[in-house]
Amino acid sequence: MGAVDCCLCDEPFENRPIVPLGPTPESGLFGCRDCLTRLVTQARRARDGALVGDAERARAESAGWESALTRHLARLDRVREAAEAVARLVADEETAALRAAWLLVSLESAYAWLPEPPEPPPSAGGEATELRDRAFRLDLAMISAREAVAERLSYHVLNEAQGEEPEMCEEFECPAGCSGRHDSSHIDCGPDAVFDDLEEHGIVLQKPESEPIAPTLRAVLERMSASESSEADLSQSQSQASPEGRPADARMQDVVEGSRAVLAHFGLATDDCEVLLSAAAVGLVLDAWREGPLDEIHAHEEGPSDGEILAQGVDLYRRARSALLAARDEGPEALSVFVAVAADTRLRWAGDSAFMLRRLTAEPDDELLAEFVRHLDNRVWYTAEVMRAVGWRGALLHRAASAAWKAPTHFGMPAWPSVVDAVITRLSGLDRTGAPEPLADLDAVERALREAPDRLGATVLDWMAQRGLLHEPLPEAVA
Repeated sequence: MGAVDCCLCDEPFENRPIVPLGPTPESGLFGCRDCLTRLVTQARRARDGALVGDAERARAESAGWESALTRHLARLDRVREAAEAVARLVADEETAALRAAWLLVSLESAYAWLPEPPEPPPSAGGEATELRDRAFRLDLAMISAREAVAERLSYHVLNEAQGEEPEMCEEFECPAGCSGRHDSSHIDCGPDAVFDDLEEHGIVLQKPESEPIAPTLRAVLERMSASESSEADLSQSQSQASPEGRPADARMQDVVEGSRAVLAHFGLATDDCEVLLSAAAVGLVLDAWREGPLDEIHAHEEGPSDGEILAQGVDLYRRARSALLAARDEGPEALSVFVAVAADTRLRWAGDSAFMLRRLTAEPDDELLAEFVRHLDNRVWYTAEVMRAVGWRGALLHRAASAAWKAPTHFGMPAWPSVVDAVITRLSGLDRTGAPEPLADLDAVERALREAPDRLGATVLDWMAQRGLLHEPLPEAVA
């Protein structure tokens, strides 16, 4: 029955071709070719008309989007140019500080009035990379302008707070005739001062770790340390038996060159003999006395306190400095004076301390003291060998490199005054009720820290150490 009439026009097929429409060729619906041709033609016309309509709508949307985008980009560019101009004006000292502040306020207002970026229509497709790039450039310009104004106003406030005789000039070592006005080129608080300042407001943050030493420089330091250890182990048996026990001059030259590289990296002025001598004394105390067995002695139940180690380290620094200075004229043998004091197990330590090394008398403490003395002798022996091989200045360079690497903020180093400033600042804001009597006079405390911390006494230094006033663990900050 289905094959008699067309299901579309309901006319008999008669002699017209029959097209089965399914579901199978033998059953279901059947249509004539004319009806099917007409339906396909109508569908194609509808499809083409829809495509044309979509294209026209897409062109209209794209035109509107491009117009809105152009206007928005132009506004971003104008505000960016204003930000760049503000940064230039603020950098000019002729622009008053108050005017710089108003410029920033008006700039921030223009930035806040920027409309939201136009949303691209679905037909546009993809991401508006140009809009993103222009917005990024504007943000960079705003950051530059804000930084310029913040710096200008910060130093303006500092300068206005100074009296007729600015205190900052003395601190910055300004040349004669300085106007007393300062900017960022005069002031450098260092990388960690901001953390100390925040701590005064009750905000305690962990300081960033120091930058790692370059691999090549670290290799030099490790090679120097390994060379010293291997040579020092043979010091007593070989050097006393024959002159061949001394390190080769060529190896000593390598040590000196490595020391120069280390000192250059850390910026220690090797052309200043006083600075170099002090740093070498710090390094000698650190390498010969402080490192090694003293750590185990410090951990002993009857061992010295943090304050006692600090006081003794300062006293030995002065003795090391005197011994190194005497060695310039008298030769390496002058270093034996330092060894005699540093290795004396019956000597009471500095800072009015009652501690002496012989307090550790029980076994196996006798062996610990013997190891301590042996370590001290070996390190001083190696310093003397370097001095014999490459001269007095070469030995100073060698020990100063240790100080620059391991103890850049210890007493005797160029950075020590800044450490004292930070300590006094923290101490002045601390409740000192019940503190040792010497801490009542901060001026006297500051003078003692700058000139001879052991004058304060081990008790005072212990009190400061227990409250973290020196930041670094005192056992590591003795020189």
